[in-house]
Amino acid sequence: MVVLIGALLQVAIGFGLGLIAAPVLAIVEPSLVPVVNLVLAVGITSAVLVQDGAHLDLRGTGWALVGRVPGTLAGAALVVFLPAEPLAYLVVAMVVFGVVATVWGFRPRPTRKAVVVAGAMSGMMGTATSIGGPPMAMVWAQFAGPRLRSTMGAFFLVGSALSLAALTISGSVDLHNLRYALFLAPAAAVGVLLARPIGKRLDVRRTRLAAMALALAGATILLVQQLLPGS
Repeated sequence: MVVLIGALLQVAIGFGLGLIAAPVLAIVEPSLVPVVNLVLAVGITSAVLVQDGAHLDLRGTGWALVGRVPGTLAGAALVVFLPAEPLAYLVVAMVVFGVVATVWGFRPRPTRKAVVVAGAMSGMMGTATSIGGPPMAMVWAQFAGPRLRSTMGAFFLVGSALSLAALTISGSVDLHNLRYALFLAPAAAVGVLLARPIGKRLDVRRTRLAAMALALAGATILLVQQLLPGS
């Protein structure tokens, strides 16, 4: 259900899968983060491009990917060298950052430098925790509708593929992760199919607030789980 909702939001508002699903996956099985979300993101963002690819801001996507490459390498290093517990705390921190940034409403001008920096932050956060949406949502906040969805979709399609490649080289991708991704793929597909008819009826502002609430709930449970003795 969490993956279904995350996929629906990813298609409808441009991000949401990592923000909502990563804390829950970390609660159920920490080793699933970030690989499972990244595999699912490749399929979901491909569907977004099929639907809205004509509205893509190709130049903006290109500059964001310039930043994504070094960010991806930094994120892969965090996954390799951080034990499971600190990585769980990092997931919580990224959720809180995403929620605060979204609610605060910080909207930097989408200059070339800002887009590259956001791409780097997204690459590091997305590779380490699969939560790479908030920096791009902030810098591309002036985009709306199909343009936002297609530009975010193209960035996350290529970015998720880069992250998976880096994690595969570092030895962080295994059959256990891929089996779970395959198991959850139908839920993601249903979310994608429901996004278009349901998305037309969604109030974007309220939907984002609901997504923030769900993400915070998952992050809070994950934090409590880590703090409990013997966890």
